Amino acid sequence: MSWEAAEEHFASNIYYDATFKCDAAKLLPGEYYYTDKEMLIVTVLGSCVSACIRDRVKGIGGMNHFMLPDPGGDGDSPVSPSMRYGTYAMEILINDLLKAGAKRENLEAKVFGGGNVLKGFSSINVGERNAQFVRDFLRAERMRVVAEDLNDVYPRKVYFFPRTGKVLVRKIKELRNSTLAQREAEYASRLKVNTVCGEIDLF
Repeated sequence: MSWEAAEEHFASNIYYDATFKCDAAKLLPGEYYYTDKEMLIVTVLGSCVSACIRDRVKGIGGMNHFMLPDPGGDGDSPVSPSMRYGTYAMEILINDLLKAGAKRENLEAKVFGGGNVLKGFSSINVGERNAQFVRDFLRAERMRVVAEDLNDVYPRKVYFFPRTGKVLVRKIKELRNSTLAQREAEYASRLKVNTVCGEIDLF
């Protein structure tokens, strides 16, 4: 898969989670992670969405954390830069799972996020667009969605255990600081500058 200015990166923030007594990977916007180990993947979502995808037989799984760029004048056509970016964010995770030994017919997904927490976008609510995109993408891929918690107005903290498929979701009713909003706003700004271009090979 060849893309210029790709904004999706393999997460590098690995730490020991004392609560769950296992290693954990923390995802920031634009990151993804997959593993076949007994560990945890965690992220905090506002307007962004995460797909937790795993091979239910082999226990290989991963999570991404992405946002569609504001399309500006491109609209929501399937070939707009924003749709192509969302496709890239999903395919890079799926392709890495397949390379790690997962079988496409065994893949299942749980999807989260898309809250109405970011203001100032010129298009319709970006959280709703993100949520609709991930649903449409997985339907087109014929991948079974076994759980979802999308939209609403609250940020979420998501804990995903790839080996078992277990997911814990905590809705954050009160943000104690503006870190999440700032992080997503900065990520959105990067996406506006770094337009996705290049070729894509899906398999």
